[in-house]
Amino acid sequence: MTERHPHSRHILGLRVDATDYPGATAQILDWARAGESRGVCFATAHMVIEAHDDAALCAAVNRCDLITPDGMPLVWGLRRLGVPDATRVYGPDLSVWALEGAAREGIPVGFYGASPEVLERLVLAAERRFPALRVVFAESPPFRALTPEEDAGAVERIDRSGARILFVGLGCPRQEQWVSAHLGRVRAVMLAVGAAFDFLAGSKPQAPRWMQRAGLEWLFRLASEPRRLWRRYLVGGPRFVALFARQLLFARARIV
Repeated sequence: MTERHPHSRHILGLRVDATDYPGATAQILDWARAGESRGVCFATAHMVIEAHDDAALCAAVNRCDLITPDGMPLVWGLRRLGVPDATRVYGPDLSVWALEGAAREGIPVGFYGASPEVLERLVLAAERRFPALRVVFAESPPFRALTPEEDAGAVERIDRSGARILFVGLGCPRQEQWVSAHLGRVRAVMLAVGAAFDFLAGSKPQAPRWMQRAGLEWLFRLASEPRRLWRRYLVGGPRFVALFARQLLFARARIV
């Protein structure tokens, strides 16, 4: 059964679970030690808008066992919805926490996604940072939908490897859909970590911490990749603000 955090809230229909790095890491390691099939996603304003526009995606993400507030707009949203101590749990940072815990406890991990070049750099960087880490699986799938036979083969290889934590980097929303679709099929805790592959591999720069804390990471990423991200931030961002403001107004009207 999927467990729910006591401080979960729905933002435009997407569930967001208030947690922190120690708590989320402990939960991931507990599930991994037990060999459970679990899904972890990281909610951003972009994901909320994608899920708002796609009911199937929203249902898929909401099936996951833990959905953390990856972006500051979601943290602010949780606070406005009655969780005053909500904090950010950022996918790339939680990945480091999980890798450190896995190395400490001897839990085997795997990576699924990215290009072969990025994946190779990622594995080398992870093993260099955590010498005790057991990386038992690393695969770069084709950048297209897999056939049922190809997907079954990938599941078999993951399970045969013995990986108990699987980092999935296929891009949003493909990775969230993949994790949700493989709940109960892959015997591992699956983390849909997205850009964490590029950041941890050193393939793309991360925003300075002060920009992350101020909720300005979107501006850094937009400046880094304007052609790819302009619509996400310059159209999706204002849409999120307007739609969430409407949610708050309707909620207040119901209370009154």
